[in-house]
Amino acid sequence: MKKKLILAAAVLGFLPSLAMGQNTVRPVKNIILMISDGTSLSSVSLARWMQFYRNPANQKLNLDPYLCGTVRTSSSNAPIGDSAPTTSCYMSGQPSISGFVSTYPYSCGEADLFPIDTARAYQPTLTLLEAARINRNAATGLVITCEFPHATPADCSAHSYNRGKYEWIVPQMVSNGLDVVIGGGTSLLTEAQEEQLRNEGHSVYRDDLTGMRADTARRMWALFGNREMDYDLDRDTTRQPSIAEMTRTAISKLSRNPNGFFLMVEGSKVDWAAHNNDPAGVYTEFLAFDRAVGEALAFARANGETAVIITADHGNSGLSIGRADLKGYDRLSKDQLFAQLARYRLTAEGLADKLNANPRSEVQALFREYTGFELNDAELKALDNCKGYKQSPIPVKERKATGHTALYSNSLDGLIAQIYTQHSSIGFTTDGHTGEDVYLAAYHPTGTPPRGMLTNVELNHYMAALFGMAPDSLSRMSNTYFAPHTAVFRDYECRIEPAAEGEAGPTLIVKAPGRRGKQLTIPAFTRTIMVGKEKKTLPTVTVYVDKKNTFYLPAALVEELK
Repeated sequence: MKKKLILAAAVLGFLPSLAMGQNTVRPVKNIILMISDGTSLSSVSLARWMQFYRNPANQKLNLDPYLCGTVRTSSSNAPIGDSAPTTSCYMSGQPSISGFVSTYPYSCGEADLFPIDTARAYQPTLTLLEAARINRNAATGLVITCEFPHATPADCSAHSYNRGKYEWIVPQMVSNGLDVVIGGGTSLLTEAQEEQLRNEGHSVYRDDLTGMRADTARRMWALFGNREMDYDLDRDTTRQPSIAEMTRTAISKLSRNPNGFFLMVEGSKVDWAAHNNDPAGVYTEFLAFDRAVGEALAFARANGETAVIITADHGNSGLSIGRADLKGYDRLSKDQLFAQLARYRLTAEGLADKLNANPRSEVQALFREYTGFELNDAELKALDNCKGYKQSPIPVKERKATGHTALYSNSLDGLIAQIYTQHSSIGFTTDGHTGEDVYLAAYHPTGTPPRGMLTNVELNHYMAALFGMAPDSLSRMSNTYFAPHTAVFRDYECRIEPAAEGEAGPTLIVKAPGRRGKQLTIPAFTRTIMVGKEKKTLPTVTVYVDKKNTFYLPAALVEELK
């Protein structure tokens, strides 16, 4: 059966080429993986054009000299993926299903794009970040601009078949040995979890930029914003750091580990701006991400032992420079194409906040200040009829959106994004994800970057080879560290006690035979267990999957009962 699966994969073209094998990729000490979420190639082009337009002497992005190919990303059962399965595949080498966070997929029959072992459905898949800590005792870190348990960072350090189950994901991330986390989500870390981090040697900061900057510890969590951080264009620079500063800070801490490090940096809100069809948000967020790329590349070039991989997890929005209803757009000058877009001083979300915080009489003044134009009568009517506009003179129940504004009758930032687009040369085909290949750039200190078109599986195999690991290493480690408790403790008495109040999940109790036999007490979603009355730390988090009423944990744990 195994040979058939391998043959099927080879026929489909999903096995890495020999050039990506570990024998031809020179290993490195450190890996920095940089992901701009939901970034189509056209979004990169727009950012590059806007950088050039605003500063003609700066025609290229930081990543441009290192562009080396493209990546075909997908879910296990659909060509168009979302962040959870696509980054999961980058991290574990296993394509999965929409919403799955580093978790093996179930089979979808003929829709499967990859061979699926049905016996492994819902099994956690070990990630490259986890392997770096287990195999190399390397430092690990995450830099993000969304909330820290969002899909992409969770893919690196947690496991769940539901990306929205933060009550399962957050305790895993807190317990999974991460050395540095800088991102959004102050409201998502409980006081008990903060105490846990402090007891493990972390500095912890909430909306404290001064504290983060002054911190000298090797281990640190610094969170900003109730959930996600602000868009870079809207950011108060005295209260929130840029993603470039966050990246520089994380590298400075992680690089103190003599065993090396793995860092994932996500430009999270390129995706969010694309979903909102906000052209100002898309290009400014990508430029902010590219400045973080500059920080990582500067370190890597000086360090000589670091590889930097820069890519996106999927496309989004079908952004185009030029659109069908803009007649003659293909003959417009750079000023005609880009001048208005360059005038936007806030994202659509940022301007929506301004409009809601100021009286209706200030609308035109705010638009003049932050966009360079005033609303026409139709746009003012659409604004007043938007249910998300708090200062409208029309009672909410009486507001009626018509025509092309009806789609944004509830969302003020969505309406403003549409107005932004109509006043610019940019078009969008959708507000959802798209299936085109994404860009790939890479720096390798001794010249063995990936080249050509890679699948998301192949990119994982390349990064595994950077750490001296064979293509199947993570799959084998998944079976070692995430074995079902029913197999590990088949000869022992097991019971699962439901979660008590305040606990993230149930607890597995395992007893050895005999009146005085040892007992294991194994809570879900943590690395800390009890062997009798002794506390022990596991190499990986335990994961409970309710759909199978099964705990997944290290197979070697059975030795504690012997």
